[in-house]
Formats: sequence, C-alpha cells, structure tokens
Amino acid sequence: MSQTIEMPLWLLVLVLGFAAYAAWEKVMIPSVRWFFRRRLEKVVARLNQNLERPIQPFKLARRYDMIQRLIYDPQVSQAVVDHARAEGIPESVAFASAERYAREIVPSFSASAYFGFAIRVARFLSVALYRVRLGYYDDAELKNIDPKAAVIFVMNHRSNMDYLLVTYLAAQRSALSYAVGEWAQVWPLSRLIRAMGAYFIRRKSNNDLYRKVLARYVRLATDAGVTQAMFPEGGLSLTGDIKPPKLGLLKYLTADFDPTQRDIVFVPVALNYDRVLEDRILTAAAKAEKRRFKARLSVVGGNILKQLWLRVTGRYHKYGYAAVSFGHPVSLRAFSAGKEGDLTLSLAQELMQKIGEVVPVLPVPAVSWLILRNGPMTRSEVEYGMSQMTRELPQAHIHLPRDDQAYAAEVGLRNLVERRILTLKDGTYTANPDDVDLLNFYANSIRHLMAPSEAATAIKEISAPVET
Repeated sequence: MSQTIEMPLWLLVLVLGFAAYAAWEKVMIPSVRWFFRRRLEKVVARLNQNLERPIQPFKLARRYDMIQRLIYDPQVSQAVVDHARAEGIPESVAFASAERYAREIVPSFSASAYFGFAIRVARFLSVALYRVRLGYYDDAELKNIDPKAAVIFVMNHRSNMDYLLVTYLAAQRSALSYAVGEWAQVWPLSRLIRAMGAYFIRRKSNNDLYRKVLARYVRLATDAGVTQAMFPEGGLSLTGDIKPPKLGLLKYLTADFDPTQRDIVFVPVALNYDRVLEDRILTAAAKAEKRRFKARLSVVGGNILKQLWLRVTGRYHKYGYAAVSFGHPVSLRAFSAGKEGDLTLSLAQELMQKIGEVVPVLPVPAVSWLILRNGPMTRSEVEYGMSQMTRELPQAHIHLPRDDQAYAAEVGLRNLVERRILTLKDGTYTANPDDVDLLNFYANSIRHLMAPSEAATAIKEISAPVET
C-alpha cells in the first residue's frame, strides 16, 4: 500500500482534473445551488408579502425541469407522434423538434432580475421619457379579484414602451409574464427577457407541433395561476387605432376551460401617448403596407446619444404624457356561463371593446383630432374645441394637465409644433402636408370614442390629405 507508483505528469494532471471536476459537480455545485436557492426562497417570501398576487411556485421552477415537464406532457407526446406520422420522419426527430420548441418558449424567471433590475429600469425610462399618469383605475375592483384566479392583463399595443410602462405601474401587484414576439430573440436581450419571465412566441408559425407545445405551456402556466400579460392585436398598430384581435393565445386559454377549476380573469389595459417613439417608423410601414421596421441599432444608439446630449446641455424636454387605464375585469367563468361552443371570438371582441372604452385621451391625440376635423385653428379655437370635447365625451377618460383645458391645448400644440407636424403662422396652426399621416396616427387612437357621425366625417377628412 505504501509503494511508490510512477506515472507521466500529463496523466497525473488528467486524473487530478477529473477528480476536481467530480468533486465540483457532486459536492460543490449542489451546495452552491442549495445556498442560492435558500436565498432566493427568502427573497421571494419577502416579496410575496408586499405583492397583491404572490409569485407562483410554477414560475420559480428550474427551467430544465419545466422543459422536461413540457416535452413529456401527454398531449405534447401525442402531437410528436402525429407530427412524425404526418411528415414521415422518425419519432426521435419529431421529439427533438418539440424539445427545441420548448427550450425556445420556456423562460428562466429570476426574481432578483425582475424586481432588482427590470422594474428599476422600467421606472427610470418611463419617468425620464414621459410624464406618466394613471388614468381610470378602480382599486377596489382589482383587489376583489379572486386570489386563486389566474389574472391575464390584455392590452392595446401602441409602442414597445408598453412593456416598460405596464411593468412599472403593475410592480406592486405581481410579476408579469409577457408573451413576446420574435423581435426579442436577439442575444443578449433574449437572456434578460427570459430572466424577466417572458416567453417567446412565433406569431406566424403554422407548425402544428410548435402550436401544441406553446398551447400546453400557456395552459400549464395558467392552471398554475401565473399572472400574464398579452397583446391581443398581435403586434404594434401601424395606424394608431385599435386593431382586430388575433385569437391564438386567447384560444389556448379558453380551450378546455373548466369552470369548476381555477378561474381566469382578464384585466383590460389601455395605453396612450403624446408621442410614440416609433411613430414615424410605423406610419412609414403603413404606407408601404409592410410590417418591416427599419430600426437599425445605429439609429437607436444615435437617438439615445442625442437625448443624453440634450439632457447634458439643459435642452431636454420630455415627450409629453403617457397614460395607462385599467378597465373592468372579465371573469371567464362568468363569461362562459350559459354559453356553448367556442368562446374565443366573442371573448376577444368583449375584451377589445373594454380596452377601447378606457383609452386615455391625451393632449396630442386631442389636438390632432381637432385639427383634422376642423382644419387650421387658432389657439383659442383649440381651447374651445377641448372644452367641447370634454362635454361631448362624458364617459371618456380625458387627461387635462393641471385640470386646465387651456394648458392641455398648449401642451398638445407645443409638442406638435416642436416636431414640425403643425406649423404656426399669423396665430393659426396648420397641418404640415408632409406629416398628415402622423396627425392621423395620433387622432386614430381616440377615433373610436367619438360620435359615429363625427368619426365618419373625420375619417374622410383624415384620408384625403394622405392621398394627395
């Protein structure tokens, strides 16, 4: 036992290396994981004491475990068999595809990344860019939602700022799990978004196997009570108005819904801005009739540097107001009572109607609407139009800065003149012919709130300049 053994140095290094790796994998890694897991559990326990809707264990599960649970789900397994048979490929190949889809979809939520980083960034950017206002909001109604229900925030999609704005304003309620499109699947942005609990979706995929994997993930998360957020329109509005809903995600939620089990409660959320960051990109895409946004990183970086320079030199102005309103919640259990068949379309229409009802009316959309309806106007005429709009739309949620119609008119006019969307000459404000599409874009956000006769007239007046 005490004999000396000779071996080459390279072999000794190799043996010691394997021994160190085995010790790290079997002893150190489990200990480190246990240490951080315990710290995570303590952090989440403290967070849940302050959140109206606690973070569910499903959201805290290890990503690897969640992927395994998803790909071995009975319905996914059957979909793998069906896909292999339909495509004439081995089941092992179809299973590998299902696993790839699961890895693409499943997030890796980090409470520290969400509450320690994401919310702070969301708050900083929202407040730095806009004067953020909370529109219609029934606190008692939202607090009375069944604590065991799965809450889904459904929102109109005006800007990519929507994610940050709602995350910031909902920070005291729960951690939201967003459904995000392919635009976010860029490293390292994708890692951050996964850590925030978002899951990726291919909006235009027609692959039945992919759709089944996605449907089962959404179903499992909902059954576990995870609070989610989605945009039924399926993408940014190119024209500024509320678009017809896409039914995919809603169908996954309504399919096989059992009223005797956990309820699903939809909370309509409406957003509006005095300035949408991507407005020129979106209106250009609308003209070209293509959803291809030419937003290069160089352009984005240049705009960021420009804003920083304006702030350093003391010439920075915020982009105006951004407002969020929360509508009346819709319980799927109550909505489905007495109804038969597929509820997806009727539910989608109900939700979009409720979103439209609470869209905030801000200074820039209001001024845009008035200019397009009436033609060139003086400031006093705009102020009178604002007061008339307030009287004619008693149910609308009109935000008047400082509760002053004159100041609201000033804010809207100043914003549009600084951007050269309106021109001022001899005390009269006139639409810039080159930017009428931007006036359309902002006016369209509140068009549905107007009287049908006025809306029809305004639509005609809005479209005429664009054609010329």
